[in-house]
Amino acid sequence: MHSQFVVAGIDIGGTKTSAVLCDRAGVVLGSAVVPTPAREGGMAMSNAAADLVRQLTVETGLAPVTVGVGAAGVIDQETGTVTAASESFTDWAGFPLADELEAALGLRVRVENDVNAFLHGEMSYGALAGSRDALGITLGTGVGGAIAIGGAIFTGPRGAAGEIGHTPGYSDIVCTCGQVGHLETLASGRSISARYGERTCTSELVSSEQVADRARNGDEAALAVFSDAGRALALAIASAVNLIDLQDVVIGGGVRGAWDLLEPVLMATLDDNQPVSGYSLTVRPSSLGSRAVALGAAAQAWQLADTA
Repeated sequence: MHSQFVVAGIDIGGTKTSAVLCDRAGVVLGSAVVPTPAREGGMAMSNAAADLVRQLTVETGLAPVTVGVGAAGVIDQETGTVTAASESFTDWAGFPLADELEAALGLRVRVENDVNAFLHGEMSYGALAGSRDALGITLGTGVGGAIAIGGAIFTGPRGAAGEIGHTPGYSDIVCTCGQVGHLETLASGRSISARYGERTCTSELVSSEQVADRARNGDEAALAVFSDAGRALALAIASAVNLIDLQDVVIGGGVRGAWDLLEPVLMATLDDNQPVSGYSLTVRPSSLGSRAVALGAAAQAWQLADTA
């Protein structure tokens, strides 16, 4: 094994699990990805993550000193246990992820919600490097959010702070959570696809990426769907930054690939809804892409290493 100090960062998502080995500057020295065995239970997901770290250790000759994990679901900050998760995961809620990974790898492990890890990554190595007070939003299958105050992620007493996707008042559509009108009903990838289908009165399943392509080719229904998404997203941002007095915002997730379609209406709406503080907002797309969560987890692993 080489003597260079590295940490491992793991991203456990609904469809794939990825891992990186990186140095303190966030330089990735090894990476790997496998499908997430989400239907096989918590132990299968934990084993897949541990196997990735072992694989990278063999491939690079670098042994991590600590491990950070960004995992889908609500995470107990003290224990690293998953306390709540979507129905797409089998036996995930209640799973003691930190304990199981520590036992498997023989290393100290810190587990964080994946969107919190995303924001931590962008603030450590990405679009908001150097920021201390920020809002992170991920537009994927759903809409996730995270808040940082004074350089630290604010998780709230139950680990669910920042859930901007489930703030109400944006539509009269039933959300995936069963309630009505949440931001997620307009701004998630799944919703963009569904709203396009409603506007075009078709049963054809058109992905959000395909809707974006059609919008770029002038499809009016597709353009309207992204306009609605951008406006709702801007109003949610305006509410959040006024409530917590934040200035920096970063947008990630798969729908971030349609930033060219979201940005014009988002910025125009924000121009009409400036923070009462008078400070201008900084709203940027993610610069770390698909590695944002793993790198954020790695940044937290470095914090863990520093407390040893």
